[in-house]
Amino acid sequence: MSRIGKKAIIIPKGVEVKISGHNVAVKGAKGSISKKMPEGVTFKQEGDKIVCTIPENSPKTVRACYGLVRSLLNNMVIGAHEGFTRGLEIIGVGYKAQSQAPNKIQINVGYSHPVIYEAPKEITLKVEANKVFVSGVDKEVVGQTASEIRKIRPPKHYKDGAGIRYLGENVRIKVGKKLAA
Repeated sequence: MSRIGKKAIIIPKGVEVKISGHNVAVKGAKGSISKKMPEGVTFKQEGDKIVCTIPENSPKTVRACYGLVRSLLNNMVIGAHEGFTRGLEIIGVGYKAQSQAPNKIQINVGYSHPVIYEAPKEITLKVEANKVFVSGVDKEVVGQTASEIRKIRPPKHYKDGAGIRYLGENVRIKVGKKLAA
C-alpha cells in the first residue's frame, strides 16, 4: 500500500475543488486546471481535505496508481494556489535571451539565426539577465516547456559547459581525448 496515497491533501483558503466522477477541476488565485484521473482510485472531498482510497484486494495496476493520483491532485492544488516556476540559465560568450511576448522568447545561442520559442498559452516566460523563468499552473507543462527550451542548446560537457541549463544544475566537465606520446 502506498504511504503517499494515504496522506490527505489539505486545500488552502481561496482554492475551489470540483470533483465529478474521475474528473477534477481546481480553481485558485493563480488560475484553474482540470484533469481526468485514472480509474480505480476513488477520492472525495471532506471539508478542507481530499482523501484518496482504493478498495481492498485491488489489482496491481490500481495500487500502482494510488500514490500517483494523490500526487497529481496535490500538484493541481498547489499549482492553482501558488503556481510553479522553473528557472533556466544561459551560459556562454554571446549567448542571450530576449522576451518578445508573455509566452514567447528569442534565444541567441551560437546558431546562424536566433531561435524563437513560443510556449503554450498557459505558460509565461520571463527573462532576467540571461536567466529564463518558466511559470504556470500545471507542473507537468512547466517542466515540459523548460525541457524543450533546454534542448535548444544543452550544456557542453567537453568544453566550458556553455549552453542552456537548469538553475542550480551542476554540469560536470569531462576530460577529452588525450594524445599519446
